[in-house]
Amino acid sequence: MTQGIVTFWQSFGGLAIALMGASLAVAMSCLGSAKGIGIAGESAAGICAEKPALFGKTMILQMLTGIQGLFGLAVWIVAVSRLGVIGGSFAGISEQTGWLIFFACLPAAIVGWRSAIYQGRVAASAMRILVKNPGAFRESIIYCVVVVFFAAVAFKATLLMLLNINI
Repeated sequence: MTQGIVTFWQSFGGLAIALMGASLAVAMSCLGSAKGIGIAGESAAGICAEKPALFGKTMILQMLTGIQGLFGLAVWIVAVSRLGVIGGSFAGISEQTGWLIFFACLPAAIVGWRSAIYQGRVAASAMRILVKNPGAFRESIIYCVVVVFFAAVAFKATLLMLLNINI
């Protein structure tokens, strides 16, 4: 039994560690986006109950909080493509390389998760601006985009690290 585990770990340990990092990037970013979309959606539903004409604008603000989930998905695709998982030619990688990939995925995972929740809160507040001033849609979008900027920075950092790890 123990020998089987050791043999498995020697064969797939680095790959397993790398896949955990890629999976965390997509899972945490999507969890954050789902939470942010939920926060914004609750606000949008209340606003649209009283002002149905704001549906389109509130929907756009709500959907902006899903960008981090897409960033996480892109990180996952890049990581599993580099590992050969897509296409079926698994790269035999060392544990050290597995850890490098794992840690390279963390900026997108952590920042994507937290910033999506913050962006949902900002989107909910921006929707309240529209109740008072329906013409302030551009300003409302700008508030939301400022939050996603930092998720984009973390996404780019993750991609740069992933693309520069020798596999």
